Formats: sequence, structure tokens, C-alpha cells
Amino acid sequence: MIGRVRPLVLWSSGTRRLVVVLVVVALVLLFLLPRQTQFLLKHLGKPVSDLIGIPLTLMADVDQGVRDWWNQYVALQGIDRQNRELKTKIQELEGELNQLREQALASQRLAAMLDFQEESAMATLGARVIGRSASNWYRGVVLDKGEDDGVSAEMGVLTPAGVVGLIVKVASSTSIALLITDPNVAVTGLVQRTRDEGIIQGTAEGYIRMKYIPPLAEVKEGDAVVTSGLMGGFPRGILIGQVLQVGELEGNLFQTAQVSPIVDFGKLEEVLIILSPRSTKTPELIVGSLTPETEISQIP
Repeated sequence: MIGRVRPLVLWSSGTRRLVVVLVVVALVLLFLLPRQTQFLLKHLGKPVSDLIGIPLTLMADVDQGVRDWWNQYVALQGIDRQNRELKTKIQELEGELNQLREQALASQRLAAMLDFQEESAMATLGARVIGRSASNWYRGVVLDKGEDDGVSAEMGVLTPAGVVGLIVKVASSTSIALLITDPNVAVTGLVQRTRDEGIIQGTAEGYIRMKYIPPLAEVKEGDAVVTSGLMGGFPRGILIGQVLQVGELEGNLFQTAQVSPIVDFGKLEEVLIILSPRSTKTPELIVGSLTPETEISQIP
């Protein structure tokens, strides 16, 4: 009995070359014209379609994946550029905000100085602090006003808060003021509550000492100390500071007190120079109501 012979299909070398050529052509077309190639495959015969359809589909998926990745990369690059631009803009706005904040603070300080000038009877000149002493021998600041502006030595320097110091050196457009904490500066002070007077002088340690207080004066911690107007370039009543503690008697004759200055010298930016400590305002007098006997006593 002769068994059934299974048909053996063998591809000739020519057939294999044809298949290879078709695959290569299909791949080339896929890269060059992917959409057109897929459309063409739909109209080819099933054998050819089955033969090359799978690799072509895989290559099409790869191509789409590459396109998607590239689009995402481009999008990320755009976002990164936008982030850099936004960071730069934020830095610019922060700089502008800081400048506006500085201008607002400067306006507040200048407004306080102008109010003080309007209310004060003294003739004063505004000045900016443009330098500070780097020496251990004296404590002072450099101001942007000098002889050309009417500034001279021994003029008092203050802020709306209180006493700063005295002018000691003057150039044409600048001047140097020693702070009241410097040992070379001395003005007469007055304990506001008790009305006791003494000499205010700086110390080597950087604080203020009030010397020659009468031995029976009842000076206490927290008492305000003001200028007496008897010596130096200050009128009466400018605040110097507060008493921290009352010291021992000097030779059993006088008391001393340590005084904390009211002005924060580390934050000085603008000051007022006292051109004349005397009043520049005319007293308001009703002349017709004065008599020869009361004229002197009623003048403020």
C-alpha cells in the first residue's frame, strides 16, 4: 500500500530573492512613505500581505513611537525655556519690589524729618550718611554736607529721635560728625524728671556717662536725659537717652549715671545738622495786651 505523499514545497533561490527584494522595497517605502505603504498593502494579495505585513506594522509602530517621543522632547524643551524665562522675570520683579520697598522706607524717614523740621524752631539742614569711621580711635560718620552748605564745626547733629553728635571737621562738600558715644564729645544734659544737670560724655567702651550729678539728686533707672541747652550746639530738650543705672559718688561730691542712647547709631542713614539752635520763629505776641510791668515776664 502506497502511503499518502505529503507535498513538499520548496522555494527556489529565485523565489527567495524575490521575497527578500519585496521585503526590502516594502521597508524602504515604509520609511519614505509610511502612510502610502500601508494603503498599498491593503490592496495587495493576502500571501504578500501576510508575509510582510507583520514587520511593516512593527516598523510603523516604531516610527509612530519615535514621532511621539520627538514631539514630547520638543514640548519639554519649550517648557524648560518658558521656565527659564519665568525665573528671569521673577528675579527682575523681586529686584523692582526691593527697590520700591527701599524707596518706601526712605520716604517714611524723610517724611519724619520734614515733620520734625516744620515743628521745630531750629534752623536745620538735612544730610545723608555716606561713610563711617573705621578707626578704633574715634566713633564718627561722614556726611554729604559741608562748608559750601553752611556747615561749620561744633554744630549739633540729630535725628527726629534724638541727639547724634557734633560736627568736628568740615570740608567743602562733606563733614565729619563724632557720635555722642565718643569720649571726645561732651554736652550738658538734664535729667528730665528731677531737673538735675550734668555733663554727658562718651566712654571708651562705647556707652554714655552722665557725670557731675548733684549728690542729693534722686536720679532713677529709666529717667529720660535731654540736652540742657547751656553748652554745645543743641537747644534745650533734645532727647539723649535713658538712665540705665546710677553709679558711685565721684570723690563723695557727685553722682554718675550710665545712659543708654536713644538713637541706634548702627542704622543711621539721614540726619539733621543744626545750623542755629536758637528759635527762628517769631513769637506770637498781642502787643496791645502788654503793659510795661508785664511785658518782659509774659514773653515766651
